[in-house]
Amino acid sequence: MASAHSSLMYIYYHRNLKSKRQTVVEVLKNMAKTKIKNYILRAKNGKEDGVFTGNQPRQAALKAANRSNGTKSKPVEIRLRERGTKKVHIFKGWKETVPAPKNKPEWMPDKINKPNVEKVGIEKLEKV
Repeated sequence: MASAHSSLMYIYYHRNLKSKRQTVVEVLKNMAKTKIKNYILRAKNGKEDGVFTGNQPRQAALKAANRSNGTKSKPVEIRLRERGTKKVHIFKGWKETVPAPKNKPEWMPDKINKPNVEKVGIEKLEKV
């Protein structure tokens, strides 16, 4: 009886290993499918300065908003051109200082910056 039990455990263990391997492979394949894009910060006058990355324009806009000095009452305009295209994504962005979550790590300060953005629209350029 003990040998039958151990052989069942062996089969179960190896089935779980196989499924974990398959899961890791599937995750890696999905990561390869998602393309991280570069978005260039652009001023109204056309001067481009700074690159923010993200899967979506909003993700890059949140990163830009976190570096800005905008407030909720006075948001800044964030214009991001998707590299390789003539599309400019326009957002209003600001950051707020909020208390850190209760389950924060020891190194995290008691107050943190939380970026917020609202999409205004998309503009298409004739020339880059």
